[in-house]
Amino acid sequence: MKSPLPRLVLALCSLVLSASGAAPTLKVGDPAPKLQTGKWIQGEPIKEFAPGKAYIVEFWATWCGPCRTSIPHLNEIAIKFEDKGLIVLGQDVWENDESAVAPFVKKMGEKMTYRVALDDLEGSKKGKMAETWMTAAGQNGIPTAFLVDTQGRVAWIGHPMTLPEKTITDVLAGNYDLKAAAALYLKEKEQEVLMEAAWTEISAAMKAKKWDEATTKLNAFAELLPDDQRGGLDQVRLDILFNKKDYPAAYQLVAKLAEAAKDQPMFQNELAWKILTDTTLEQRDLALAEKIANQANKGSQGENASILDTLARALFMQDKKAEAIAIQEKAVAKADDQMKKSLEATLESYRKGELPKAE
Repeated sequence: MKSPLPRLVLALCSLVLSASGAAPTLKVGDPAPKLQTGKWIQGEPIKEFAPGKAYIVEFWATWCGPCRTSIPHLNEIAIKFEDKGLIVLGQDVWENDESAVAPFVKKMGEKMTYRVALDDLEGSKKGKMAETWMTAAGQNGIPTAFLVDTQGRVAWIGHPMTLPEKTITDVLAGNYDLKAAAALYLKEKEQEVLMEAAWTEISAAMKAKKWDEATTKLNAFAELLPDDQRGGLDQVRLDILFNKKDYPAAYQLVAKLAEAAKDQPMFQNELAWKILTDTTLEQRDLALAEKIANQANKGSQGENASILDTLARALFMQDKKAEAIAIQEKAVAKADDQMKKSLEATLESYRKGELPKAE
């Protein structure tokens, strides 16, 4: 029901995974690989890149949550620049069940009106588009978008939500400095190599439970990041502090994270849930968990069943049983069918004076 911390560890570990393969052979500034799609699900098929047209080739899959989030945004881009010469292709890859793609696209309706194609799996285990685009560019996660300029060259690679509209405009107008973009891309990739090496060392120190060494290396890693991104490492610091059992410092950091995330109730909920349920914790700041859960509940306007469930647990664990029952009743009332049974069982436990095992 709740997702564990720290999420940033997973994101950084992906850097290590990308470093384990061969060096990327497809970069910004290179000619775009040819299109080797499979069946077309929607829109007019594209056989090759036409001179004078720009293209966004976005790789996605039906099972990918972030892809579902980015699809409406990409659709807006497709509509906005359609008359200016931009063509968008949603290239399905790494699909678990290709038969699910057409129903998915149909269900998306007006939120996904651009062209969509399956990958060509004939003679290719991963798919020809996946191999010649994603693998060649060293991209291991989706969604990933490639912007192809009007001369058939790769102008930009990245998450579709971070593609600046000005980049598209400049490409279409012929004003895009591809040479400078290629140089910047190479510089960023070199920085990634340094980050990958640093994170590998941090991971090794954490695995060996050398917490002071991990902290020192984490501080060095922070120097590789822009100032506005260093705060994201606080979740890793929190993991180190809890493992060191430095609870005063850990809960001070939890309070800082919660305060900085006033507009992120689900993240606040994760923090509170960790305090309440993490079996490795020998000391729990229940008052802090209640405070954070209350903040999350306020931020969600009392409408989120999961957050109400967390708040009720924080109250029950402080022997505020009547309040816990009342809040848990609200959680049950707000829950969807999938959650309701579980929350009802928790409510019944509270009424019996018992703390249920956390899911």
